Amino acid sequence: MRHIHSICVFCASSNAVDAVYLEAATDLGRRMGEAGIDLIYGGASIGLMGAVARGVHEKGGRVTGVLPKFFKKKEIEYGEADELIVTGTMRERKAVMDERSDAFIVLPGGVGTLEEAMEIFSLIQLKQTAKPLVFINTDSFYDGIIRHFEKLVELKFAKEETLNMYALVESPEEAVEYIENFRPPEVHSKWI
Repeated sequence: MRHIHSICVFCASSNAVDAVYLEAATDLGRRMGEAGIDLIYGGASIGLMGAVARGVHEKGGRVTGVLPKFFKKKEIEYGEADELIVTGTMRERKAVMDERSDAFIVLPGGVGTLEEAMEIFSLIQLKQTAKPLVFINTDSFYDGIIRHFEKLVELKFAKEETLNMYALVESPEEAVEYIENFRPPEVHSKWI
């Protein structure tokens, strides 16, 4: 088993979401902090982003935020971050988050969260990364997208093994445990 030093967490920056999602984000952050796993994330102080960062700090963990410069103008950055990296673009932001992370966890989120997660999913499928990707299905949030992944396989737009390229778990505890015990699945060619 390799030791995981850092996990990138993709999640919502909305404060308007139900408390169950904020609680899951805080729980994940606390578990990461307790395990000595650094957080790499989008750098915001609001929504699930802020909740996971504060959870990591509550347990003495390290937080690295990666924020595109146009977000700095919105004054939403997590000022308590141990390191705040400001990038020129969203694409540069994702590259830094990928480079600095040993694994990826996807909490509930909106379009940006899905876009980030799908890029990592695609990189796994194309054998450009073997890092674990875990969706935390808080309150059945990801049921619909998982059904869509299954439909891709059913209609032959993706191979059956695609469904083994990520994990779907119900809790932050299961997500951290999965990552700590991760063994990369065998990924065959996307095309054959």
